[in-house]
Amino acid sequence: MGSQAMATGLMDTEAMVQDLRTLVECESPSGDVAATRRCAELVAELGERWLGAAPRVVRTGERVALLWSWEGPRRRLVLGHLDTVWPIGTLARWPFTHDADRASGPGCFDMKAGIVQAMHAIASLEDPSGLQLLLTSDEEIGAPDSRPLIEQVAREVDEVFVPEASAAGALKVERKGVSLYAVHVAGRAAHAGLEPELGVNASIELAHQVLAIAALQDASAGTTVTPTVLSAGTTTNTVPAAGQIRVDVRARTEAEQDRVDAAMRALTPVLDGAALSIGGGKNRPPLERRRSEQLLARAVQAYRDLGYGELAGVAVGGASDGNFTAGLGIPTLDGLGAVGDGAHAEGEWVSVPDLTRRAALLAALVRPDDPAR
Repeated sequence: MGSQAMATGLMDTEAMVQDLRTLVECESPSGDVAATRRCAELVAELGERWLGAAPRVVRTGERVALLWSWEGPRRRLVLGHLDTVWPIGTLARWPFTHDADRASGPGCFDMKAGIVQAMHAIASLEDPSGLQLLLTSDEEIGAPDSRPLIEQVAREVDEVFVPEASAAGALKVERKGVSLYAVHVAGRAAHAGLEPELGVNASIELAHQVLAIAALQDASAGTTVTPTVLSAGTTTNTVPAAGQIRVDVRARTEAEQDRVDAAMRALTPVLDGAALSIGGGKNRPPLERRRSEQLLARAVQAYRDLGYGELAGVAVGGASDGNFTAGLGIPTLDGLGAVGDGAHAEGEWVSVPDLTRRAALLAALVRPDDPAR
């Protein structure tokens, strides 16, 4: 496989840019299942061309995931996703562009460049034995369909490498866990002008709950508890009978996730006659630093050996599917993908010269004879 890939332009910057253009121009928002299927078909074609093998197409609910596997004793998983946050039609106002330094387009940084880098990295290996490549299509919405598959595949490997976008070039060695909640308030409607005293105002109850929820954060522990989307009421002259607040929680440790979870479920109404119901819970466990430290040391050495200089590891607040594998206790290294900026923001971009460098780094880490292992 390695020699064939070399003949077709392995680690060739222009080839990687053209593959990136192909993927970016196939829009694939998470919420559009048909669009993610089209992108999966395109990625499968690219994979067959570069890797010399078609993937196994795995159904996860309405969605599909792509899995390439090569048997071997040292079991490694490269894990990524092909969905983006950008709706169909974004390309019309923001087309893919590139020059010698930067490429830009919806989803290029998070994380279609990472898919291209993974393909080219694996294609460069003379021996990919023991390697698996899994690409899913619902990461950006919390992987509700893909999580069981990710965990099933991860339980069969010894190490996981995630070519998600880097943090200004640094690898992501710690990610916060994510919990998501919806707090529903039931009150009682009444005429706001004639007899408001007969109602139970869901908006006032929500105000009490928002303050109680926000107080659960702990800055010293790195835990954020953020009330986000708030809604209540029907008309201006009616005491609101119902309301809802959604809550985003980020925590560095499982202990902090558990603390906030218990406190959320212990919330009680303040107003007589009001009732609460709490939905949601823990979405992704944290990727704790202890799960990535050894892999980071290998990556730092490999980056030096390749002649690219120094490489750092940082903690970030965002989550990825690597949180699931780290939560199983499997060594996981994230942020191995594109160097660039602007994830989820219009104008996101990737460094063109770093496309090949990061692909070379990933190849060094996943090859069976990695000397730093």
